[in-house]
Amino acid sequence: MKAAQINKYTKEIHAQIKEIPIPEISDTQVLIKVKTAAVNPLEMLNITGAVKLIQEYQMPLTLGNELTGVVEKVGKGVEDFKVGDAVYARLPIDHIGAFTEYVAIDAQAIYFLPKYLDFVTGAAVPLTGLTAYQALHEKLNAQPGQTVFISGGSGSFGQLAIPIAKSMGLTVIVSGNATAKERTLAVGADRFIDYKTENYWEVIEPVDFVIDTLGASEFERELSIIKPGGRLLSLRTGPNKDFAVSQGLPKWKQFLFGLAGSKYDKKAKEKNVEYQFIFVRADGKQLEQVSKIIEKNNIVPAIDPSEFRLEDINQALELVAKGHPQGKVVIKFD
Repeated sequence: MKAAQINKYTKEIHAQIKEIPIPEISDTQVLIKVKTAAVNPLEMLNITGAVKLIQEYQMPLTLGNELTGVVEKVGKGVEDFKVGDAVYARLPIDHIGAFTEYVAIDAQAIYFLPKYLDFVTGAAVPLTGLTAYQALHEKLNAQPGQTVFISGGSGSFGQLAIPIAKSMGLTVIVSGNATAKERTLAVGADRFIDYKTENYWEVIEPVDFVIDTLGASEFERELSIIKPGGRLLSLRTGPNKDFAVSQGLPKWKQFLFGLAGSKYDKKAKEKNVEYQFIFVRADGKQLEQVSKIIEKNNIVPAIDPSEFRLEDINQALELVAKGHPQGKVVIKFD
């Protein structure tokens, strides 16, 4: 079968198409025939080795973190899935590899593809949906009646994070591009701020939480709108010691991440705010909950109109890395 791989970490955003054997499955795994794989910014971090302190990969490495597909084989110990089931997944962090024709995945990482989604639109859900779910439930431990602000929340993350936050009883404020205003309000946002005409840090009353999708350049502005005792969770700014501890990383990595994140921790502490970073993991049970929420709200993720096959992987990576996708970029296998 064909797979898109790298042989080493490199600054060059480039993968090679290689022939590799179809994987054997263990008793707890299923073999999935991939229908669609999504291309994410996380791919660039995997290629460059930017996250190798979190997860070091053996080479050659098959790229790709989320997919939709059909179950081809089932391990002896798997009871919940059968051959022919349409499923989707964020692959386990230590066992990625969606950019290939067949993938062996632990059954605990997958869930049934919602019937109202097809293989293409479904591929945009697992990584983003689980990120939002874990951010709100685990990292922020948000409670009904609290308020969350999502900076840059008019994109694909907000599209799934907003209905999840609303299902928890939260008030949701979003900043973003005016072209996405109606779509953002339609999925449940209580307030939308056009970043070109309003400065969110000047017009928002203090909130309990901020979820940052923009990165370090917004850090101090985001801190300025959080209530004392609140939390700032970033998807982009970078890990700190608390993150390393929560991931169960060894002491020497905790020390390194502590150094790297110390300036953010210090600034947050001065405002009596807790800074956190998230690196989303696979979880089929949580994906089940995400599926129920998006199904109830009939959320259909936006997909970039570009047509890519596995042989076009480098064009797809280039679009995600340097272009302006109009939704999730995907690789189609059928």
